[in-house]
Amino acid sequence: MAENDTFRTSRRAVLLAAGSAGAALLTAACGGPGGTPGPAGRPSAAAPRPSGGSSTPACVLTPEAGAGPYYLDLDRVRSDITEGRGGVPFRLDLTVVRVSAGCRPVAAASVDVWHADASGTYSTGKDTFLRGTQVTDGAGRCVFRTIVPGWYAGLAPHIHFKVHPDSRSETTSQFFFPEDLLLQVYARQPYARRTAPEHPNRRDSRYRAAGATMTLAPSRDGDGYRAAYTIGIA
Repeated sequence: MAENDTFRTSRRAVLLAAGSAGAALLTAACGGPGGTPGPAGRPSAAAPRPSGGSSTPACVLTPEAGAGPYYLDLDRVRSDITEGRGGVPFRLDLTVVRVSAGCRPVAAASVDVWHADASGTYSTGKDTFLRGTQVTDGAGRCVFRTIVPGWYAGLAPHIHFKVHPDSRSETTSQFFFPEDLLLQVYARQPYARRTAPEHPNRRDSRYRAAGATMTLAPSRDGDGYRAAYTIGIA
């Protein structure tokens, strides 16, 4: 199946069934990600540091945040979550690692992502745009193809995510974007239909509390951007 194909499945059934063979099958079905995700924040003293060509990521625990009022447990397993929504393309490469196990990659973890569209609107009811789930491969990696989210309600623009490493636990948090990048993006259509805040991040207490750790570092990728992040779970 192509990377952006969609199929419905029970995430919890996937987690219960995915041993090493199940994880390999799911990776083949969902499409393997490209790129090399970077570290989440600064390496902790106990975390291994990459050296001499090692691909082992340094990591720290990802600070948790609330899921907000718009989380939907849809089990929409797909990489491309745009559903035709207009906006600046954005590719998000994620790696899930377990900090307490020496930053070991977590295979067959379920990762949910959801965020607002260019107008600051979330999908609700029967709509599913800008929502999706991926299952990490043997290296703990997955990829989402989406757009840069719009701003709304006095909050810093953000992307929510939830990681289910198994059927009993989860880690929930959100990513932010650099303010200078947001202002460049919001000068483009369809974002420019609204007047963007002069400082879209600074007005949000959540950004002031966690922005140093949870702000992505996007780079240009064709007409859009891409960023990578290592999510460290306990």
